[in-house]
Amino acid sequence: MSIYKRLGIRTVINGNATLTRLGGSIMPPEVVDAMVEASKHFVDIIELQKRVGEELAKLTHNEAAYVSNGAAAALTLSTAACITGLDASKRSKLPHLDNSMKSEVIVHRHGRVGYDFAVRQVGVEFVEIGDENGTTPDELENAITDKTAAIFYFANPGREHLWVPYEKGTEIAQKHGVPLIVDAAAQLPPPENLWRFTQMGADLAMFSGGKGLCGPQSSGLIVGKKSLIEAIAFNGPPHPFIGRGMKVGKEEMVGLLAAVEWYLNQDHDQLMQSYEDQVTFYTEVFKDIQGVSVHRSFPSEAGQPMPRTEIRFDADQLGITRNEILHQLQTGDPTIDIAGAGANGVLINGQTLMSGEVEIIAKRLKEILNKAT
Repeated sequence: MSIYKRLGIRTVINGNATLTRLGGSIMPPEVVDAMVEASKHFVDIIELQKRVGEELAKLTHNEAAYVSNGAAAALTLSTAACITGLDASKRSKLPHLDNSMKSEVIVHRHGRVGYDFAVRQVGVEFVEIGDENGTTPDELENAITDKTAAIFYFANPGREHLWVPYEKGTEIAQKHGVPLIVDAAAQLPPPENLWRFTQMGADLAMFSGGKGLCGPQSSGLIVGKKSLIEAIAFNGPPHPFIGRGMKVGKEEMVGLLAAVEWYLNQDHDQLMQSYEDQVTFYTEVFKDIQGVSVHRSFPSEAGQPMPRTEIRFDADQLGITRNEILHQLQTGDPTIDIAGAGANGVLINGQTLMSGEVEIIAKRLKEILNKAT
């Protein structure tokens, strides 16, 4: 009996996204094997973090790298690093900032996300720039003061036309000696993002380890300037300061290294084609059903350059609403989780589907529609 059956937990076919609430992604055997191997021995965690970081830096064409306890912890530790550097007296005060410490972080108004609390928990205040029409370079430059600890960009290609472009932002940041940090947690694919932001001049960029990389769900990857990575490690575990609760195990460190190696060895063109093929498959399956239409949705919900399948339902013709269809998928056997789209549509994301699950979703949808009509 599987552990989930023993616990009475239903497994889910995830056609939604690499969501934390669903467990992120499925780790390939190479990652699982590496984590099992790592679990069999005691090691010096600080030394392991350093060596894994060196290997990750080589793989991602960066100066340095660090494995964090997820991307949210990466936000917290990166902010702390910008405030304290390697100053032990400042480190011991966080999150209580005194007048000798930088205490402001600049963000675009259109770049705010719910996860930015991870930045604020260090004790800083956000300085928002821009309005409903976007942000100008002058607004960014004028917001910088002697209290500015960092400039944060929360990457999302769907909003970036409203921001100061990365290249201009890094130019301004470097002029004033202020670190510019890019939260790119969900921005894989494309794999080139692992070095694109830092090669454009960002001081740090961070990614979720458990999303596109298919690594441990409780891992994150920070890449960038060696001095800041050293300050991140200085604030991070096992040191008993603000990062102590953000512990990364030896299994996650080794697992993320294996995941990045695995990810960079994938045929990404073939992966993109497989998502296109899914759109074609659903189009064929539902082409003769009145009240159902299939569309290609691009890019993904996080702005990744990958297609999803959008299926729209006409409740009057079908005798069932979109919300009832979603409910039956979620409560049926197997349990299927896909996203809603607009008032009458759903979105199916191929990134998280395993072999055979595309067909299972199509079968269940047809069963629900047939029963309704």
